[in-house]
Amino acid sequence: MERFVVTAPPARNRSKTALYVTPLDRVTEFGGELHEDGGKLFCTSCNVVLNHVRKSAISDHLKSKTHTKRKAEFEEQNVRKKQRPLTASLQCNSTAQTEKASVIQDFVKMCLEASIPLEKADHPAVRAFLSRHVKNGGSIPKSDQLRRAYLPDGYENENQLLNSQDC
Repeated sequence: MERFVVTAPPARNRSKTALYVTPLDRVTEFGGELHEDGGKLFCTSCNVVLNHVRKSAISDHLKSKTHTKRKAEFEEQNVRKKQRPLTASLQCNSTAQTEKASVIQDFVKMCLEASIPLEKADHPAVRAFLSRHVKNGGSIPKSDQLRRAYLPDGYENENQLLNSQDC
């Protein structure tokens, strides 16, 4: 009876997704309507993220009414606004951030050179003075964070200065 047993053909578990396609490949394939940033595929006129693996998803988006409408608006404006990934936005250091770090390091250095304990920075009168009269003075953290984050940097810088003067 074993020879009369009908077995099913092996099932195909192949998906219809392109395995080795990168967002950059899709940009070259579809031209200037798409751009790649941070490993993601963006529609330039709609400013949305597209699935780069499925070509049909990209084609459907490019044929959609919303895309054609946004593309017409985009061409009227003649302004290229590209959405940036969050990681790129977080890595960007603005002048305010670098200025803030500079103010904090200068404050710690001043306290160390004048033998002022860092705990004095927690006093309400000092806080009020710093926020009123010093640019970015309100961003100076409390003494415990000054000690943890900025004091080691100041110590290393001073130690390097002393070593360079001894030589």
